[in-house]
Amino acid sequence: MITTRTKYFVRYKNLSGSSTVLKYEIKKDGLTIRFADHTVYRYTNQSAGPENIRKMKTLANAGKGLGTFITANLKDRFLRKIR
Repeated sequence: MITTRTKYFVRYKNLSGSSTVLKYEIKKDGLTIRFADHTVYRYTNQSAGPENIRKMKTLANAGKGLGTFITANLKDRFLRKIR
């Protein structure tokens, strides 16, 4: 039996109205972020650190501050660029 993995992206609330984040997917060990320019990056506990991932999850669910946090603290600390 072959199973396919579906991705479950949630639209970012963007309460500030000017975020670079469009959608996100929360996983147990990290997040996948789809930015407004359609690039997609995977951040994990291993690549960005567990404290940063916890903060990113909180900001993602709150709908404000995630893009700014990534730009200020995690520039190149992603596991991989997916797209």
